[in-house]
Amino acid sequence: MTDIMFAHEYIGNIHIHTIRSDGGKDIEEIADIAQDIGLDFICITDHDFTQTTLPLKKEGFYGDIAVLIGLEIGKDDHHYLAFGIKELIRYENLRPQEIIDKVHSQGGFGFLAHPFEKGMPFFERSKAYIWRDLRVKGFTGICIWNFMSRWKERIKSPIHGIVMLCFKREFLKGPSKKTMEFYDTLCLSRKVVAIGGSDAHGTIFKYGPFSFTPISYKFLLNSINIHIFLNSPLPREFKEAKELIYDAIKNGRLFIAHDGLSPSKNFRFEFVSLKGSDLFMGEESSFEEGYLLIQLPSVGQIRIVRNGRVVRVIYGIGGIHRVTEEGVYRVEVYKHIPIFGWRPWIFSNPIYLR
Repeated sequence: MTDIMFAHEYIGNIHIHTIRSDGGKDIEEIADIAQDIGLDFICITDHDFTQTTLPLKKEGFYGDIAVLIGLEIGKDDHHYLAFGIKELIRYENLRPQEIIDKVHSQGGFGFLAHPFEKGMPFFERSKAYIWRDLRVKGFTGICIWNFMSRWKERIKSPIHGIVMLCFKREFLKGPSKKTMEFYDTLCLSRKVVAIGGSDAHGTIFKYGPFSFTPISYKFLLNSINIHIFLNSPLPREFKEAKELIYDAIKNGRLFIAHDGLSPSKNFRFEFVSLKGSDLFMGEESSFEEGYLLIQLPSVGQIRIVRNGRVVRVIYGIGGIHRVTEEGVYRVEVYKHIPIFGWRPWIFSNPIYLR
């Protein structure tokens, strides 16, 4: 790849619950697991309605792991993942737009969480925490891929549950068609950051005489992650590290990957114009002809998407695509798993050529 900027890649999991809400472990335990897995940072997003204060004093480095404290605002619907806020925001008596505005007023930013999830047919009777009011404005982006939301949608009976527990990675669906259609449409008019997360809870499931933890933190923290890019190494001074992590997320300088399916570190996607200028994931510029450059850490199926439509498919460890039209370009990558076929693996943020 030609780009020498943003050479430093860091991996994080940004949708995690603890015992402060409906999770099964405390921050210290989760940080230990994240370090064992090899993550660089995690963002805790406990529910607002289970807390009386935002535990910002818990932020900091736990060993080599940067732990940031965010918030998942909302109860029955309109869940909003908020980051960079200074105090607790409760959902009661607030319309969705007011929640977004309150986050912004604190200098924070946020994402619509699982806006079109379907819920689990078995046991939860398809209870889904969706976004009903999609007229809202001012949000930074959308969580397009939530592990738990997509995993549980396929469980229609105890038999389905057993199969999905045995093949959690292999049967996981990618972002839904409805989510991506909504996302791509928004990107035509403005920059919208895409993120993904595990929605890790690690809680105990009870069914009749059986009681067990179906999906552990260890599994989930190595599932749907984000990979951010910085110009320099992540500093050990926490305040500065936090600012750099949040800056990369806010600007969409990241990709989303199912790292449990296959390691995705060293994926790259950039644009180089015929005049020599270049753009990275999340960046935008006036249109110039040039080339999209894609690099994979291992063999995959690359789908180049322009304005929501696949314009080319490439097989291999990378590819070059000539760009002759303006548009919003992003990449989806699928990994071939024996028996299971091509499974969703990597989703980039777009490069905007207006």
